[in-house]
Amino acid sequence: MSDHALRLLREQPHLAELAAFPFNFDLTRADHGEAVRLASGGPLEAVAGDDTGGTYFVCGDGSVLYADSEGSAGIIGNSVDEALEVLVGLPGWHDYLGLAPADGEEKIRAAVAETEEEIREYHGIDDERTELRAGLGLPERSPVELIGLLHAALLRTEPDFLLLNAEEGGAHDLLDRHPRPPLWEAVLARGRTDLTLLREGSAWDEVAGDRARRALALRAAQFDRREGDLPLLRHLLRHEAEASMTDELRLAAVLVGLHGCAEDLPLLYEVRETDFDTWCGLGGMPEPDADPAELRSWARGLDDSLFGTDPADEPLFTWTGLAREQGLVELARAALIRRLDDIDFRAYCDARDGKAMERRDASQLSSLVHEFEQLGDTFQALRAQRLYVPLQTRAWDRVSALLRLARLEREEGRFGAAIRTLASLRDTLAEPDGGADVGGGSGSGSGSGSDKSLGHWQRTNLGAYIVEEHYAVARTAATDTALADEVRAVTVAAGELLARLSGTARANVERHLAGTTDTHTDSRTDIHTDTGANPDAGVSAEPTPPQPSAG
Repeated sequence: MSDHALRLLREQPHLAELAAFPFNFDLTRADHGEAVRLASGGPLEAVAGDDTGGTYFVCGDGSVLYADSEGSAGIIGNSVDEALEVLVGLPGWHDYLGLAPADGEEKIRAAVAETEEEIREYHGIDDERTELRAGLGLPERSPVELIGLLHAALLRTEPDFLLLNAEEGGAHDLLDRHPRPPLWEAVLARGRTDLTLLREGSAWDEVAGDRARRALALRAAQFDRREGDLPLLRHLLRHEAEASMTDELRLAAVLVGLHGCAEDLPLLYEVRETDFDTWCGLGGMPEPDADPAELRSWARGLDDSLFGTDPADEPLFTWTGLAREQGLVELARAALIRRLDDIDFRAYCDARDGKAMERRDASQLSSLVHEFEQLGDTFQALRAQRLYVPLQTRAWDRVSALLRLARLEREEGRFGAAIRTLASLRDTLAEPDGGADVGGGSGSGSGSGSDKSLGHWQRTNLGAYIVEEHYAVARTAATDTALADEVRAVTVAAGELLARLSGTARANVERHLAGTTDTHTDSRTDIHTDTGANPDAGVSAEPTPPQPSAG
């Protein structure tokens, strides 16, 4: 991670001139031209650029990230010294991004020789290379060694050095096109190791007692099924039941049931009866006195519809959730951002072509919002929620989506946007059939069109959440003096909405508002969609609302 060479370039103008030409590492071109940041939030310092608009950044661990002007980026060295070894030793390095050590010495040397001969037609590189290497103290390496360094560095780009557009949040493409292992392979690695330990008869309690390790071991067993696994599967099933209803509990029940042993029916029945969630989630399970063939049939049905033996068939969110649980946060984040970028690009193409966005993306966007919030990445959650809102056609769903959008905007400090979103929410309450766009005006009242889903919003948790979010936005936005008029309007609207709640709901909200001072709005991500919800259901606490100014 040495920056010895960079210090020398900054101290010795002659060496800096040589690095700039002919090796295109120019300290005077360190302005990338657009704001970028690492998805991980790690430090990033622009130190040089080239004559194509590309920029060299130094990351927190010393690695050098190169971003070109076309929206691609990649690590090219573990340090500035190593990156300069590549740039000086391979002045045509852009042409070698597809090369790897596996291509062999002959192919590598031929490619490098061809490119360098073309360069020599325009200017010298040999004497300059010798001089710069000597001045910076860089070793002389063969093209094969340098390709190995470059290749290894490029493969480290994701997940830790994923480069984003700082304003829009989209990720840069990879600089190279070398194949990477699928996400599931990295996520399952620990699970496969633990499954081997379990099969050897060791670490049973250690693995079963750890939620993340237990889930991974079960997933490993899903894709590597063996007859002798039944005892360890029973052990994992018993422990997983302690976590209530999870996908892995259902999987454990299926893997046990597939063995078709009558003695497992009482155990499975006991697990199903753990609580109401498990009773619902394991519905259809045979009773304790059923025939083993019936158990096997039940398990096969669930296995065919929900699981299977190919990890590539599992939804992305299975692997990102498991990655997050074992601390592989950047691995999960990178995969989720890539998926969001795909949906965002399709939405852009649809808008360009005058087509409506595909509703099939709605469920994925909702899951993306949830996963990003679990990672604490409100910025990306907000990106996903903005795409999700226009896909909601039912008034209740639009209001719920706008409420979540306003909360995310508030948490990101985008108070003006949150105020506009709440205005659109009130428009939808006033005219449920109108489908108001984000950024519309304010309104109140109840609609009388064909969409009756909001008919009783004043008596549900949704109504309480709406009021709470109005007060939360008013309180936090009050710090922005430029929004004084908007804050007063939101505060007035909050009071009007509070007055429209049913007596019990209004009393609950008032009690919580009065009893809470500094707490943030909670991070709830789901709004109950049952318009017949219990009007006496409790509501969550919110900060004390700001008092409206006189007049």
